Amino acid sequence: MRKVAVVGCGGIGKSHVARELGRILDAPVTHLDAAFYDDEWNALPMDKFTDVQRELVAQPRWVVAGNYNSTLRVRLEACDTVVLMDVSTVAALYGVFSRQIRHGAGHKGNGVHNRIHWGVIKYVATYRRRMRPRVMAKIEEFGSGTDVVLLANRRQTHRWLRKVAAEQS
Repeated sequence: MRKVAVVGCGGIGKSHVARELGRILDAPVTHLDAAFYDDEWNALPMDKFTDVQRELVAQPRWVVAGNYNSTLRVRLEACDTVVLMDVSTVAALYGVFSRQIRHGAGHKGNGVHNRIHWGVIKYVATYRRRMRPRVMAKIEEFGSGTDVVLLANRRQTHRWLRKVAAEQS
């Protein structure tokens, strides 16, 4: 495991998993929200965002966390492992709101980028029905030969991270 793409709905712990994997694998971690948004929440133009990702995935080791379905192909074609975090809608919504309470709004420098508005809530609430099938289709199409790890809840996620850590030591 040298090149890992962590994908899934907002509020489910992608940033946490990416930080832990980066530590365990001794690999640099990139949170796509940090690459896409500046401090005032201005978005990078999509062509430049795609170029940034192409540079990231050309490296020998990396962990990249974030969904961004429009550029998912870039990561899928380059990774050896996809971690698909697939928790329930209720758990994801809980994660979004509890993260807001724990960390407050704004950019925190550790992969936590909080900004709750109706669009975020709607995205999280409809992710499993709308976006998940598209992500799964892209994994099927562009993730050929890639190990896919499906994590359905926080307990399973913590158990898997412990297993990866044990395998690396």
